[in-house]
Amino acid sequence: MTGLLVCVAVLALASAFGLIRSRRDGRLRAAVARGRDEAVRVSAAELGEGVTLGERATLLQFSTAFCQPCRATRRVLSEVAELVEGVAHLEIDAEQHLDLVRRLEILRTPTVLVLDTAGRVVKRASGQPRKADVIAALGQAI
Repeated sequence: MTGLLVCVAVLALASAFGLIRSRRDGRLRAAVARGRDEAVRVSAAELGEGVTLGERATLLQFSTAFCQPCRATRRVLSEVAELVEGVAHLEIDAEQHLDLVRRLEILRTPTVLVLDTAGRVVKRASGQPRKADVIAALGQAI
């Protein structure tokens, strides 16, 4: 009887975790800097040589080589960058920029950061965001 109760409890906890994660996956939320008063900034120099931020905003995507949702996220962000003038889409390999990944507290890929013109992180999403949510987030960054 105890084994059955443990099994039911584990299944209930796993189901609750799955529901919470699916509700939060891809949601763009305000970027909160833990223990800091000022906003987190990302400079073009940190991203690589020859990289420039967008005139009005930048969609910064952290990806890895074997990340399946990263491909769909790349497609969505590229479409939004083409739609909105002055917005750039940059895709960064998380494995090549580990110092930046640690500083920005990137825990999984894809992670999308919406940067304003000064490089401040305005919004962030872990997982694949929806196109409408990205456009709405850009409205706040611009």
